[in-house]
Amino acid sequence: MQLLLQNTLFSYKKINDDLVAITGKTEDAASIRISGKIVDDKGLPLAAISVVEKGTTNGVSTKEDGSYTINVKDGNAVLVITGVGYQAAEVAVKDNNYARITLVSVENRLDEVVVIGYGTQKKRDLTGAVISANIKDFEKSPNTNIVQSLQGTVPGLNIGQVTSAGGTPSISIRGRNTISGNTNVLIVLDGIVYENSLSSINPADIESIDVLKDASATAVYGAQAANGVLLITSKKGKAGKARINLSSSYSFQSPTKNYSTMNRGQYLMFLKNLMWNKAYTAASDYTKEDPTFKMTDYLTVKSTMNPDGSIVDTDFDWWGAATRQGSILDNRVSISGGTDAISYLLSYGNTNQKNFLRNDNFKRNSVRANLEAKIRPWWKVGIQASGSFANQDGVEPILWTLYTMNPLVTPYKADGTLNPFPMENAAGNPLMGTGVTDQERHNYLIGNVYSEIQLPVKGLSYRINYGNNYTINNSYQSDPYGNSQTGLAFKDISIYYNYTLDNIVNYNKEVGRHGIGATLVYGARASNYSQTRAESRNFSRLTLGYNSLELGTNQFAYSDANDNSALYQMARINYRYDNKYLLTATVRRDGFSGFAANQKNAIFPSVALAWVISDERFFKIPAVNYLKLRGGYGISGNLTSSYSSLAKVSTGAGYIFGDAGSTVIRQELSSMENPDLKWEKTGGYNIGLDFRLFNDRVKGTIDAYRTKTSDLLYDVSIPTITGFSSIKSNVGNVQNRGIEFTVTTDNIVNHDFEWSTTFNISANRNKVLELTGSGDLITSGLFIGKSLGAIYGYKIDGIYQVKDQIPTGYAIGNYKIHDITGEGEISEADRTILGKTDPAYRFGIMNKFSYKGVSLFFFINSVQGGKDGYLGENYAWLIQDNTARMNNHLNEFTKNIWSPSNPDGIYSASPTAGKIQPIRYEDRSFVRLQDVSLAYDLPKKIVTLIGVQNVNLYVTGKNLLTFTKWHGWDPEANYGTVTPIGRTSTIDKSGNDYEGRPVMRSFTLGINISL
Repeated sequence: MQLLLQNTLFSYKKINDDLVAITGKTEDAASIRISGKIVDDKGLPLAAISVVEKGTTNGVSTKEDGSYTINVKDGNAVLVITGVGYQAAEVAVKDNNYARITLVSVENRLDEVVVIGYGTQKKRDLTGAVISANIKDFEKSPNTNIVQSLQGTVPGLNIGQVTSAGGTPSISIRGRNTISGNTNVLIVLDGIVYENSLSSINPADIESIDVLKDASATAVYGAQAANGVLLITSKKGKAGKARINLSSSYSFQSPTKNYSTMNRGQYLMFLKNLMWNKAYTAASDYTKEDPTFKMTDYLTVKSTMNPDGSIVDTDFDWWGAATRQGSILDNRVSISGGTDAISYLLSYGNTNQKNFLRNDNFKRNSVRANLEAKIRPWWKVGIQASGSFANQDGVEPILWTLYTMNPLVTPYKADGTLNPFPMENAAGNPLMGTGVTDQERHNYLIGNVYSEIQLPVKGLSYRINYGNNYTINNSYQSDPYGNSQTGLAFKDISIYYNYTLDNIVNYNKEVGRHGIGATLVYGARASNYSQTRAESRNFSRLTLGYNSLELGTNQFAYSDANDNSALYQMARINYRYDNKYLLTATVRRDGFSGFAANQKNAIFPSVALAWVISDERFFKIPAVNYLKLRGGYGISGNLTSSYSSLAKVSTGAGYIFGDAGSTVIRQELSSMENPDLKWEKTGGYNIGLDFRLFNDRVKGTIDAYRTKTSDLLYDVSIPTITGFSSIKSNVGNVQNRGIEFTVTTDNIVNHDFEWSTTFNISANRNKVLELTGSGDLITSGLFIGKSLGAIYGYKIDGIYQVKDQIPTGYAIGNYKIHDITGEGEISEADRTILGKTDPAYRFGIMNKFSYKGVSLFFFINSVQGGKDGYLGENYAWLIQDNTARMNNHLNEFTKNIWSPSNPDGIYSASPTAGKIQPIRYEDRSFVRLQDVSLAYDLPKKIVTLIGVQNVNLYVTGKNLLTFTKWHGWDPEANYGTVTPIGRTSTIDKSGNDYEGRPVMRSFTLGINISL
């Protein structure tokens, strides 16, 4: 960081127009009074900047006009200047009584330090696709999970929506690289691979998140990095007097769509329209009522009718009974500070979220202690310890049963007790969870210890990291309605533990125009998982619940365990010449116990080059302040699950000897061994351009990439005569390519008002290059030359209307399938590629405004499908059977059901099912006003009176508006895992339709106080 320091002597008689300095000795002859002003690189004053006398706790903060006054011991004192968003600086007093200091924002600095894995690097020296995420601007949003702050902000990093309390969104970087291998992004927290739930992390504890996107950057993590890497760094203490930060916020939450299930009148109208060929006359093309139609002939639930045959007047609001006003209460406190010898940060956070569905709760208490001590000038040690304790007690309503509950029935019997099956033998009562005793607790304990020694050779250091992750999951439940009303109770306990030990040697040397850096790593990881479950069924009394499982007539015990270990070595060299020509070369060797005996180890190399063109003498374009070209190639890997290469044994009930004999448990092989199963490898090129224009008023990055994943892990079908249906093997290749662009512009910058805009856009395409066997794997949805998200099925040309000519096997109201072959008959040959689930491109736009103490920002996030892209399943076919007649639905859904009186309806409704029932797909494209925040800093005059440094009040909104043609709750959220018709494998169904879960809209009020 460039630091501009001007020292000027002033006397009592001389007053500068914008700076007032007080000089000379104070009444205390042993001290000197220093005054000055701190401004940013644009000359604007900086408030709340810390000015501390080095080696002491003596410090002050700048006022609103950037001025400060501090008494120091003598003329040899050094001032340490720190502020959020600015690089720390040290200024020698040297007997001068005035110091004007210019700090440059970290985000505007090319020498900003970026975490790159096993070390850091100046942004100017980066050769790979590494980007620091903007989490500061989203810290006021109601995000219980830290990665929610990244949604749409980093090109190439795709973060999904959260629809449950304390949930973790889906995460992917640069598309999908595998068919059935591990798809998880590698998370590294403070240098240690992190495998716990991200919901365990208090977002307020996080200092930065850096994203490694291309293979040349991720290769340092070798076998685990094919899906990209998130490097999360927690906050540390800084030298100076203790800083105390308090924050509290409360959020109101409700669904982004105001849907609810049908009431009595709406349900009866729905039933009438469903039975359109009975309720309306054929002569009128089923648009005029048939006077002979009797609604009671089609009510299939007996309790919906009175003894005299009339319909009951019950109108129970199931939706209202199972939902509530959602909320999030967040309270956080942190204390940090230190001296040159020791620094500390202590924090506590409490989060209490009540989601829209009753009993969908999340409570988290988290504590953290980050300590670092400089034992000797050449030796420092530190510890980063945290604990997170999550409570997710309660059984929420089963959503699909809630949607189907008929408003003509109630949840209770005549005696007031809960009725398990209000619709007789149909779906169970969704409110049964209120009578279930449920305890779900997750305890996460993390301890990282490190020591770093500066060795006698200048520039050479050794660091050892030792990290432990320990997770205890307890799930206890007693359900009086379980096991067919006889009662069920269980205790399920699982424990996960892992450790990481890294030995890291770093060497940095500057020789003339040459800069050399080297990193060597030798490390090991091991993990262990165990689970024990005790379950009892059939209780005469369940009053003691899961604490007396011996009271159950039928008792069962289950247990499971697995362990893995890894050993790795890594070497990286960074070379810089004349600050213009940059080289990074890396090689990593990994060994993993999960692979076959013949394929335990693999090597992952990478190399990247960069050229700072703007520093060349021939480059004379005044508008371009900085221009760097980057290019690199690297290989990273993808792990398989535990024991994938081994023959596995399954157990189950086997034989009964004699009429009254006991059941004997059998053991049998359930999978075949593959001693040659090896790693998936992803090799890829990346070319990037970093630029800064017009005196850094415009700055941005462009990246283009192409990767190829080979030796794909896949369960290949084999003849069942072998005794098995499949064997995990390495098959085929997949290609990924894309482009990413981000730019930030400082539109207006003056003394009182600032406006900046950040825009990012990215596009990704993948396709299958090669598969095993005869080519396409239709039952798995895999096609050579097509996307991994290719959709194969029947094209729908609408719905058969009353006057249409309808082929044999179909009826009015069925989906009309396009006859691709032209043979006049619909068959499997009429299936075709309809499109893909992958989007065409994503973009985000953020605008930030500030005027004196007021700041406003809003962020728009969008995903677009283009032509036949970003499609999701969105279909329904209703036939006039008992199930369709008794079930309730969301009222909005019924408005889209086809009938002769609603010919534009999009969902099929007919007397009988068609010969083929196709799946309907819909465009999921959307534009979302995702985050809005308005904040106000109380004037310094006021906060000084109440004895604090700063008070910030804010109000935010999240997911306020969504513009989309998608029908249902939300196009972005994932529905869950399903097995599509005609497929043998499961997929994650994308897009929450009318049977999915709602996304929450939030309004937040909050306050931040700095002491």
